[in-house]
Amino acid sequence: MTVRRSAAALAAASAVLCGAVAAAPAATAAPSPSPSPPAALPAGLYGTKDPTYDGVWRQSLALLAQDAVKVVPSEQAVDWLTGQQCANGAFASYRPDAAEPCGIKTMLDTNATAAALQALVALGGHKDAVDKGVIWLKQVQNEDGGWSYNPGAPSDANSTAIVISALAAAKARPGTMTSGDGRTPYDALVSFALPCTDPAGAGAFAYQPDPAGKLVANGDATAAAVLGGLGRALPVKGPKPGGAPTCATEAKPTPERSARNGAHWLATTLAKTGHLDSPPLPGAADPAPQPDFGNTADAVVALAAAGHRNKAAGALAWLQQNSAAWAKENGPAAYAQLVLAAHAYGADPRDFGGADLVAQLNATGPAPESTVAPTPSPATAGKESPGSDTAGIWWIVGAGLAAGAGIGFMLSGRRKNKQ
Repeated sequence: MTVRRSAAALAAASAVLCGAVAAAPAATAAPSPSPSPPAALPAGLYGTKDPTYDGVWRQSLALLAQDAVKVVPSEQAVDWLTGQQCANGAFASYRPDAAEPCGIKTMLDTNATAAALQALVALGGHKDAVDKGVIWLKQVQNEDGGWSYNPGAPSDANSTAIVISALAAAKARPGTMTSGDGRTPYDALVSFALPCTDPAGAGAFAYQPDPAGKLVANGDATAAAVLGGLGRALPVKGPKPGGAPTCATEAKPTPERSARNGAHWLATTLAKTGHLDSPPLPGAADPAPQPDFGNTADAVVALAAAGHRNKAAGALAWLQQNSAAWAKENGPAAYAQLVLAAHAYGADPRDFGGADLVAQLNATGPAPESTVAPTPSPATAGKESPGSDTAGIWWIVGAGLAAGAGIGFMLSGRRKNKQ
């Protein structure tokens, strides 16, 4: 999935959502100051920064990453996450007092809910909580078949994709989940795909249409949409690399074809510099695009899911060489993104450019129950893992910064960095 929930990204997302309610979702605003962090953070929560916008997100990614590398998390950490769920099955970005029932003013969050459900599925033993979350997501599905960040706003590619991944993890068959208009989540997701004939973003996905209705290529949206379009959930492992990704425009593209077109755009873009870029915030001193660590990690995951992890080698090497300061600044969600990228690629997250990402992630939260790395047996050493995701492509049978500028998949470090 993409640390995407930086305060700046959230401010941009809020601007998009507010603009969407009034008209087309595309306005951007300069970031406003983040709320002051609480005097004392919950003992089970990962990270030390203000969790207002990304508490559930970063907790979910941390637990997903630990599960991917066979770390058994603290019961306290898991209990904190399950305690954040509202009675109706939804999750807010963060509830400072989980004993207080969710009310009409609680800002429910589809992205946080989808991330939490994937974490709970991966951990196992939380079927009731997962089922309640799936029911709530169905209740807030838009008529176009997709989802918005907060219910009530127009659908966006990121939110729709991460919800699809959550539904796939829960084996809820997203291809059969229709809106009142009879549209599926895949109908909405494909609507954000750029055709292969687009000169600036062939095969990519947009976050939302811009004010003029134009789709603009967005790295965050594309990474998330590749994962969702393939019916994959986190964590991802394999499959073995296949041929080179291609872009093919069809009269009525399937979700898988659109996802593979997106993989082609990611591979082509990464081949230029080894990383994805994010546009500067309005008013930034440096107007040049900046490297986007979170979305680059997400792109590695997406390419691995599509069977093209060989096309992510340069990006992984770039992350190994350059991501340390970014991860340290952004905390658990950033470390988790890097762990998930290394795991999907087949690299060792315990030796990532000389850094032990697993130990660094573990140090941001309560001590895990077990941190012992599994030792491959002679019979399994060097062989491909079948992957944690069994959704495959069964769905075929069933079937912010500003909009277009991206909010950084699963807000770039989306929350991944909303930190």
